Amino acid sequence: VLQRQGSGTAGGNSKTSGGQDASKKSQEVPAEDFDIDMDAPETEKAAVAIQSQFRKFQTKKKTDDKS
Repeated sequence: VLQRQGSGTAGGNSKTSGGQDASKKSQEVPAEDFDIDMDAPETEKAAVAIQSQFRKFQTKKKTDDKS
């Protein structure tokens, strides 16, 4: 079951300072441990939302570079 995250950092993956990065890497779960139904409508909606936000980010990044 997918749950929608609020705006801001998704899943609490914000940038952290030095010491916490090493412990965070040891807790990462390998990709093969995830069981995501790629045909589920919720997965498609999530992918569209992520792509939309990424496109907005890319557009903003391009306009910021021109300034």
